Amino acid sequence: MSVVRTSTAAAGRDARTPAPRHGDLADRGADHGIDPDDLPDGLVVADQDGRVVCFNAAAARITGLCAPDALGESLEKALPLEDLEGRRWWQLTDPYGGLAIRVRQPERNLLLPGGHEVLVSARYVRAEPLGPVHRVVVTLRDTEARRRTERSHAELIATVAHELRSPLTSVKGFTATLLAKWERFTDDQKRLMLETVDADADRVTRLIAELLDISRIDSGRLEVRRQPVDIGAAVGRHIQAYVAAGQRADRFLLRVEQPLPDLWADPDKVDQVLSNLLENAVRHGEGTVTIDVTATASPRVGEDTGTSVTVSDEGPGIPEESMNRVFTRFWRGSKRGGTGLGLYIVKGIVEAHGGTITVGRAPAGGAEFRFTLPVAAPAYLA
Repeated sequence: MSVVRTSTAAAGRDARTPAPRHGDLADRGADHGIDPDDLPDGLVVADQDGRVVCFNAAAARITGLCAPDALGESLEKALPLEDLEGRRWWQLTDPYGGLAIRVRQPERNLLLPGGHEVLVSARYVRAEPLGPVHRVVVTLRDTEARRRTERSHAELIATVAHELRSPLTSVKGFTATLLAKWERFTDDQKRLMLETVDADADRVTRLIAELLDISRIDSGRLEVRRQPVDIGAAVGRHIQAYVAAGQRADRFLLRVEQPLPDLWADPDKVDQVLSNLLENAVRHGEGTVTIDVTATASPRVGEDTGTSVTVSDEGPGIPEESMNRVFTRFWRGSKRGGTGLGLYIVKGIVEAHGGTITVGRAPAGGAEFRFTLPVAAPAYLA
């Protein structure tokens, strides 16, 4: 297979006829087994005469121009780029006739015909310092993925601003009132206001913790500090907390299969996962909330056993069309409330442990969340 498509129009050959590959880009690509069509970004290479000698599949996809039509054409014609002010980019930068000290063009947003926006960077290859340009290498990236990321970040900021406004307004209002009219309120009234301020402060703290978790998950920096974890006891503590808060004890059914393998995980993060899944079942589900803790096959290659926790309820469940969006940011289902970030964080925590999490329909018709963790062990015991 030819590594690059080449053109030797400047040497008097037909633009569609491959040139000898001795000593050029194709030779070096072939030596390393690299096919430009395998690259995820668009790659366009022009020779010393400004004729396109490489136009890979990603470049064809991004520009909408067929590779055979681009090969042998001038770089300006094959890539008629304009800046955001409508100026012709190659005339503006003049890669072949500009300053001899230039070696690159940093990535920037440019426009193709029709207003299609792309991210473009270029490298000027010279046979010797300050010599003429021997080759211009251009990379292209579609901006759609970046735009999706920017939209996601903007949505996150808007959600956070909305969620922060309510508790902070409450905190400010009650504290200002207490400071201004302290003597006018009874002790019971003061206590009620301070309890409200305390609850709203906890809400802000939780939101900030969620944001930190999202930042660590997105950047791959979520740390897992493995310790021995009794998963059955951890579930039991959460159930007791709900009962102490007023839930009926008979609403929860905990079934722990014995024996369970020794589980090494981050206890705080496991508690965070259990808290979120149980809260969803209690708040959005109906009937009995059933928690099954069982030994199962490990999701990690090379390990035999793992621990699985299944949380199910008897409510209406999650519509089939929403199943694939449950673990995405801002998913809240049919009921509003919360930031919609909890299950996204749960998935990130489980996967940071090397585990898996799924959602489906419970036997009683409600939602069923099941996460599986490898038994694992800290590095110093492995």
